[in-house]
Amino acid sequence: MAIQYLLDEHISPVFRTQLVRRNPELKVRIIGDLDVPPKGTLDPEILVWCELNNYILVTNNRKSMPKHLAQHLEEGGHIPGIFTIDLEIGMGQLLDELILIASASFEDEYRDRIEYLPLN
Repeated sequence: MAIQYLLDEHISPVFRTQLVRRNPELKVRIIGDLDVPPKGTLDPEILVWCELNNYILVTNNRKSMPKHLAQHLEEGGHIPGIFTIDLEIGMGQLLDELILIASASFEDEYRDRIEYLPLN
């Protein structure tokens, strides 16, 4: 199964536009799109949606997401992964990393983990 990204509502839609422009086969959704959680959905509900639909969550939520993930795992849930990005880093570098990860990662490589981008 190919990596798919769900961008949280605080990530600019420009990220999706640029990701898909650079890699048209990449599946990228944003909170608030049709058939994904609406804007304002609580983080625990977003994690359940990501688990059921096999999407890696891309967020800038460094504060509460680790505890939400820990609770989700304690309740027996799993997720394909969470990428927490630093919006202070240039968009180009973050886009490059997300595209590289999507093309070079193996299935379940990020399962039940939070990775902070940029990786280097």
